[in-house]
Amino acid sequence: MGITKTEIFTDYQNQIALLAKAFGHPARVAILEHLFKIDACACGDLVEEIGLAQPTISQHLKELKQLGLIKGNIEGTSVCYCIHKENWTEMKTLLSEFLNKDIPKTDCC
Repeated sequence: MGITKTEIFTDYQNQIALLAKAFGHPARVAILEHLFKIDACACGDLVEEIGLAQPTISQHLKELKQLGLIKGNIEGTSVCYCIHKENWTEMKTLLSEFLNKDIPKTDCC
């Protein structure tokens, strides 16, 4: 697999690409939807709710946490996850700005 040349792109372009990765797998979308639905921290119910194996859920949670969209707190022997509200708001602003760009008026194709 080739090396990605992220340094040739702007910070803005790299941010958009990273955030889009959060929605690149339906399991991550389902995890985010569940966290919004319960409006609280989810500890052990994600495996039952999503229907995937624990290691798979853990990998998706790790990805979402690295992207900054969720945060986790250790409670006893488990980690509880919730939406990182400030980062979610920043992401919405950034993606809205990108997605709300107007289509050029010229008819090129």
